[in-house]
Amino acid sequence: MKTAETTVPAPLSGSLNRTNCPKVLPGHLEKLAIVYVRQSSPTQVLEHRESTARQYGFADQAVAYGWPRERVLIIDEDLGKSGRTAEGRSGFQRLITEVTLDHVGMVLGLEMSRLARSSRDWHAFFEMCAVFGTLIADADGVYDGHDPNDRLLLGLKGIMSEMELHLMRNRLEHGRDHKAQRGELFFSVPVGYVILPTGEVDFDPDEQARDVIRLVFDKFDELGTVYGLFHWLIRNDIQLPIRPQRGAKKGQLDWRRPSICTLANVLAHPIYAGAYSFGRQSADPKHQLSSTKYRPRVPMEEWKVLLKDRLPAYISWERYLQNRERIKQNRNQFDCQGAPRSGVTLLSGLLVCRHCGRRMRTLYHAHGKAQYDCNHRELTGLAPRCPGLAARAVDDLIAQQVLRALEPAAIELSIQAQSDVEKERLRLEKHWQQRRQRARYDTELAERRYQAVDPENRLVAGTLERRWEELLIQEKQLQDEYDRFRSQSPIGLSAEERARITALASDIPALWNGPGTTNVDRKQIVRCLVECVTVHVSGHSEFAGVTIHWAGGYESRHEIVRPVRRYEQLRDLKPLLDRAQELRANGQTVGQIAEQLNTEGFHTPTGRGQIKAPMVNKLLQRQGVVTDERANHGLLGEHEWWLSDLADELQTPRYKLQGWALRGWIQGRKTPIQSCWILWADEEELRRLRALMERSQPGKNRQASDLKRPKKRPEAG
Repeated sequence: MKTAETTVPAPLSGSLNRTNCPKVLPGHLEKLAIVYVRQSSPTQVLEHRESTARQYGFADQAVAYGWPRERVLIIDEDLGKSGRTAEGRSGFQRLITEVTLDHVGMVLGLEMSRLARSSRDWHAFFEMCAVFGTLIADADGVYDGHDPNDRLLLGLKGIMSEMELHLMRNRLEHGRDHKAQRGELFFSVPVGYVILPTGEVDFDPDEQARDVIRLVFDKFDELGTVYGLFHWLIRNDIQLPIRPQRGAKKGQLDWRRPSICTLANVLAHPIYAGAYSFGRQSADPKHQLSSTKYRPRVPMEEWKVLLKDRLPAYISWERYLQNRERIKQNRNQFDCQGAPRSGVTLLSGLLVCRHCGRRMRTLYHAHGKAQYDCNHRELTGLAPRCPGLAARAVDDLIAQQVLRALEPAAIELSIQAQSDVEKERLRLEKHWQQRRQRARYDTELAERRYQAVDPENRLVAGTLERRWEELLIQEKQLQDEYDRFRSQSPIGLSAEERARITALASDIPALWNGPGTTNVDRKQIVRCLVECVTVHVSGHSEFAGVTIHWAGGYESRHEIVRPVRRYEQLRDLKPLLDRAQELRANGQTVGQIAEQLNTEGFHTPTGRGQIKAPMVNKLLQRQGVVTDERANHGLLGEHEWWLSDLADELQTPRYKLQGWALRGWIQGRKTPIQSCWILWADEEELRRLRALMERSQPGKNRQASDLKRPKKRPEAG
């Protein structure tokens, strides 16, 4: 805020240099006169000083209209701000506040474009002035919002001001686009590049900066994910070369900790493939009006300019497209493979349902088992739903086929593994040497600066001495870190390490199942060899068809047995039932039938474990075959009881009677087929058993040896 005491130029000449204006009434003079000063950009503030001076000169004109100098208020808080919108203009907001408080008699400005270049803001402003009786003055005259002619002029001036802004913007945008079409428009360049004084773009002159950028692309090819690349750089303490675009260190090389955003921008920017691009972000106005100012990226075919082979390149254009596709496939979406994760399944993102052609999702149950499921028909309302399958069945097949494909290349894999380890260690060794060389240079430079200063000038010498000591300490710390790195990772492989790599490569199954091999490692190996796997699952059979689409175009077809829930889903159910009935007809018990079926290769629906007697019993009962020998009452003789019936009679648990029968405390026998207990007990035996039951109760005297001897069973008549 500035008051009338501010030094301003002499009053303007022309129509405004008048002392009596009929529109200025005593009521206006009782209020404030506000002079609004604005320039559109900081550049205009510095270079267009005459326009700024003319705007300040309106303070004297307000005095000429009759306002006391101390009642003239200058608002210049919006110098360097555009009038395209009222947002962010604190001075304009302050002006509106004063008007709505009925504190202002006149608002003065050089022209209407100083107040607003938006018809919406301008019309709202002069309508507000009309409501509160505030006059508006510019270089052409004084306007009253209640006067129809003045309203017409104010409206036309607002329209002309807004149209002038659009014309200027169109000229600037056309000039910008024309320069971009030639591939010469650069606002800034990403890391690894610099803009030369001639306006051309070239590699960063620092060798270490260039090597780090190349290292980023090489490790992404190896690791395959931005997050994996980020964590590898952090583990190895590798920083990125950043040249700030503003601030005290503008243009100077600065080494900073990597970030996910920076790495993603490096991998997605076409300049690293030597291509000039413009218009990679959306220019939709609704994104510009959002609070975050976020502008999403647009597809490559919608870029305004794409000129290949125009700039120095770190990678080829084909490699750049491969990186883009790899990043896209790493997304966790239904149409993408997704990045390899730590789950136990091998085919997450690779398994395709043959029924609908969609990728199958992975489900993990509470007990730790995984399942592949296709929910496309469920989401689209189509029927029937595509059946899923247990992950273990198809994963075991893929692991077996992948290991078989890797066995012939064991020697080549061993040699390649040794070469990769040595190559990475040499690369890290070079990076450490460059860091040490840079630290040594900084220390020597600080020493030369200290030696060059006059020792008597202690204010400067003390500062340079402290800086030299700090760099010496940093160099010593860097040397210690380098020594630790060399002790943990020597440049060359030792004989023991080479032998270990050879042994692991020669026994690929052991390496595959080794504790040091993670699920992510196994998935990455599978993705190197397999493009996708198509599975055809039928809900009426435990057999599923699997087609492996190998890298290179070869396809192999297989059949697996998957776990199902019911026997009715087994393809071999009829032969199983026929064989069980045949064995039952031969007089075998259900236990013997189950043992024979397991021997002949029949299996349960889940495929785990063996067929048990209760399973056989249920299957035969479904076929109408009587398997419960207790239903044949002809097996019971005089005074004979089924064990369950006698337990109910005595009101005692069945297991207790069975234990007594095994100890010989009660007469009994087993049926020949199902081995069911048949116990003998007449009236006298029932009384003995009840007495024995009473003695066996907790807290009773258990000396009942005479009651444990059963009555001799009479001979059959």
